[in-house]
Amino acid sequence: MDKVQVAVWGFGAMGQGIAEMISAIDGVEIVGVCDIAPALRGKRVKDVSDVDNISENVRISDDIDTVLETRPDVLFIATDSFTKKSFPKIKKGLEYGANIISTAEEMAYPYANEPEISKEIDKLAKKHHATVLGTGINPGFVMDFLAIAMTGAMKRIDSIEISRVNSLSPFGPTVMEEQGVGLSIEEFEKRMEKGEVAGHVGFKESIHMIADALGVEVEDFRQQMKPIVTSVDRKSKYGEAKKDHVAGIDMTAQGIVGGKKFIDMKHPQQIEPEMEGTHTGDYIKIEGNPSVNLAINPEIDGGLGTIAVCVNMTPHVINAEPGLKTMLDLPAPRAIMGDIRKKLKR
Repeated sequence: MDKVQVAVWGFGAMGQGIAEMISAIDGVEIVGVCDIAPALRGKRVKDVSDVDNISENVRISDDIDTVLETRPDVLFIATDSFTKKSFPKIKKGLEYGANIISTAEEMAYPYANEPEISKEIDKLAKKHHATVLGTGINPGFVMDFLAIAMTGAMKRIDSIEISRVNSLSPFGPTVMEEQGVGLSIEEFEKRMEKGEVAGHVGFKESIHMIADALGVEVEDFRQQMKPIVTSVDRKSKYGEAKKDHVAGIDMTAQGIVGGKKFIDMKHPQQIEPEMEGTHTGDYIKIEGNPSVNLAINPEIDGGLGTIAVCVNMTPHVINAEPGLKTMLDLPAPRAIMGDIRKKLKR
């Protein structure tokens, strides 16, 4: 059987990580990489990353059509956070018949915010006999899929509380900007009023994924945001926050079912949280019969986790029927320890 041919669109922190991980798996060949950064254009992939198992001829192109002309089996898109912004790229990939795995947070459950675009993606995917999946560590796994899986051992569910205390340090410049990292409090408040600070993208997706999985209707969705202000200078690979500036965002959200708070989510995230004594972790508490309480310390690494979930879903996406899928539609992710081709049905 031929190797699984892969292309990557967006060669920032996530795109490079995906390329490095999947290139190390037996039975995979990276055939193209696209990124518009002038500093990367024309460079050999192996010269600007830790991707070793790749042809000497594969260079980073700023022309996605050139990359897609290689006809990859799977296209990883690691560029945007929002479905609306991702849609033109997804459409382009589908026109070349590529299966697509997107890191865009809203794409983890796009029906929550963009039902019409979701229908169009599903229609296009079926037309071109391809599959589209959005996933990552969160949304896509910790605050939704993992909680849903835990309810499988329960007879009754009264309420769900999920907290993810995590570090933003592994993520790239796009995430830093979305989180307002480095802004003064005044700048943060101005940008928040204008809707220019995204914070965590995915609460609505996670809450609706959980509710739909359980068969309940979300009557109201609520979300809150406030800055995490550092009292010391902090610096990560892609972000920096001086003392008394914003190091991240403390976000909360609730899903109202049956007139009461049924799903409660808490998600403070910041660069270098340990510098002020904050310890990361993932916590899922489900009240019911029997009640379930899961604590993971420290957090599942956000950067590596996103990369791994995307890569490990590759065979499931290839095997799936054409159309737009979510993590609810496909088998649970699991690490790929051997030749990926052994996991394929084709």
